[in-house]
Amino acid sequence: MTTSGHAASSSGFAPVAGANARILILGSLPGQRSIDAGQYYAHPQNAFWPIMSEIFGATGSYEERCQVLVENRVALWDVLASSVRPGSMDAAIRMESAQANDFEEFFRIHRDVDRVCFNGQKAAQLWSRMVQPGLDPASVRYATLPSTSPAYAAMSVANKLSKWRSIIGQ
Repeated sequence: MTTSGHAASSSGFAPVAGANARILILGSLPGQRSIDAGQYYAHPQNAFWPIMSEIFGATGSYEERCQVLVENRVALWDVLASSVRPGSMDAAIRMESAQANDFEEFFRIHRDVDRVCFNGQKAAQLWSRMVQPGLDPASVRYATLPSTSPAYAAMSVANKLSKWRSIIGQ
């Protein structure tokens, strides 16, 4: 919170993507822990990196984990470039302030992307509301995966891994 009592705007990161990316994994908007660390999925209880470790062997430093994803033609980004969001919960995203990332430009550069995977329902909802009406690459398939967020506790990490592996595994 700012000293005036208004929620501060959260801004996302640049995509982690190689030129030959084939799979794009989209979150909604980085949470506060991720923003503070300058890293995607930095919350220690978020299952994203453990799942990427199991599927792709993405271990080591943040930079090393990102490099493994790039080598496996997996890109990371968020649907939103920015939004006012008090706290880190997706439900707190204030839609009137939400700005989508430039996916037209992303797909122009990353022509091999043929699958977009949403990390949770909120990312899929944001895409369908803010991006898809103006952009619908014909060759892209979509999949909504269970959120890796610790806030989504209705499914075990083992079950999340199984679902993720079935869609993005090799």
